[in-house]
Amino acid sequence: MAAITSAVIAIAGIILGWITIELACKPCLETGREAIDRSLNPDYDPDDQDVDTSSDLHAPLIPNLPPDNSDPDPSTAIKSV
Repeated sequence: MAAITSAVIAIAGIILGWITIELACKPCLETGREAIDRSLNPDYDPDDQDVDTSSDLHAPLIPNLPPDNSDPDPSTAIKSV
């Protein structure tokens, strides 16, 4: 009887642990599952997606250059990360 009780407790612990991981990591798991679904879909073409051009990923490093393209104002501090 003790073996059955131990087995039931172990199985319940595994199930509760799985549920906890699913709830705690839900956003990460959802994006991962979506990526897997896209990669397994033979009709998926990444070129068909709309590109978000509003992001400043390709923003210039010195955004306020003078119009004559001379050296920028030396009083402007350049911040480094």
